[in-house]
Amino acid sequence: MPTLFDPISFGAIKAANRVVMAPLTRARAGKDAVPTPIMAEYYGQRASAGLIISEAVGISRQGLGWAYATGIWNEEQVKGWKAVTDAVHEKGGKIVCQLWHMGRMVHSSVTGEQPVAPSPSTAPGHIHTYEGKAPYEEARALRLDEIPGIVESYAHAARNAMKAGFDGVQIHSANGYLLDEFLRDGTNHRTDAYGGSVENRLRLLREVTEAVIKEVGAEHVGVRLSPNGEVQGTIDSNPEAVFIPAAKMLNDLGVAWLELREASPTSTYGTATDQPKLSPEIRKVFTRPLVLNQEYTRDEALKAVAEGKADAISFGRLYISNPDLVRRLKDDLPLQEDDMETRYGPLGAKGYTDYPFAK
Repeated sequence: MPTLFDPISFGAIKAANRVVMAPLTRARAGKDAVPTPIMAEYYGQRASAGLIISEAVGISRQGLGWAYATGIWNEEQVKGWKAVTDAVHEKGGKIVCQLWHMGRMVHSSVTGEQPVAPSPSTAPGHIHTYEGKAPYEEARALRLDEIPGIVESYAHAARNAMKAGFDGVQIHSANGYLLDEFLRDGTNHRTDAYGGSVENRLRLLREVTEAVIKEVGAEHVGVRLSPNGEVQGTIDSNPEAVFIPAAKMLNDLGVAWLELREASPTSTYGTATDQPKLSPEIRKVFTRPLVLNQEYTRDEALKAVAEGKADAISFGRLYISNPDLVRRLKDDLPLQEDDMETRYGPLGAKGYTDYPFAK
C-alpha cells in the first residue's frame, strides 16, 4: 500500500504527496473580496503540500456574506488570485479553488440582500461582518426561476478559477452551505423538483457539477461533502440514504476526487455526533481518490492511508501554524499550536505568515 508521502494523481493534477491542505477561511482579503498580496506569501509558504485546496471562494456577491473573505466573480479578483497561484507554482506546488455559495450563512450587511436557501430558515449562532459579529438572518427560499442563475454562477467562477491559474476547482457541498442545505432534510423542505426525495435533493449538486465539468473538464474537478453529523445547524435524519447515492452520482459524473469532512463523537471542531462515518461505504461506490478530513493526527493519517481507508488526508488547523507540515509529519517533528485569536482577519501577517519553519 502507498504511504502518506507517496505521489498521487487527482485527475489531471499530479501531486508530490498525499498531504492535502484543507480549505481554511482566514479573512485576509479586502472589502471588495480581492485577494491581497500577503495571501500569495501565505499560500507560497505551504506549497510543499501535495495539493492545496484554497480557502472557500465566493462565486457571487449573493453567495459571499463573510467579511474579508475572497471572491472570484470579477476580473480584479481573478488578477489577485493569479498572484497566489503563481507563488504556489513557483515553488512546485499545486492549488485548486474551492467554489463557495454560503446560502443561508450570509449576512445582508455584506451582500446587500436577504440570504437565500432551499427553504426559509435561520442558521444558529453568529457571523463575522464588517461591523463585528452579528446573528444570522432568516433566509428566503430560492425561486425555481433563480436556480439556473445559481448554476451559471458556479460555471462562471470555475472559468475564472482556471483563468487565474488554479490547477482545478473543488465544489464546496459541505459544512451547512447552500449545496449542503439542499442535500439535507433538516434544511430542505421543498416540495418541487429540488426537494422531497433523495433524487430531488441531489439535483442541484448534480446540475452544478455537470456545469462545472463542462467548463473545466472532470479531470480538474473535486467535490467536498460533510456526510454525517450537524454542521452549522444543518443535518440529515438519514445521511446514509443521501450521501452514498451522492458519492455514486459524483463517481458516475467522473469527478477526479472526493473529500469528506467526517465528524465523530469526540470532534472538537463543529458539532460532535453519534451518526457513523460513511467513508467505508462511500469508498465502495467512489472509485477515484478519496480524501478524508477531520482532526487527523499524524499516526491516524499514516494508518488511514497505509490501510487503504483513504488515498490522502487533508489537514486544516495544523496548516495554520505549520507551513512546512509535510516535513514535520514525515520526520515526526514537533507541531506548533496556532493562535486562535489570529485565525480570522483582517490582521495582516500576525498569525498568518509569521509561523516559523522547522530548523
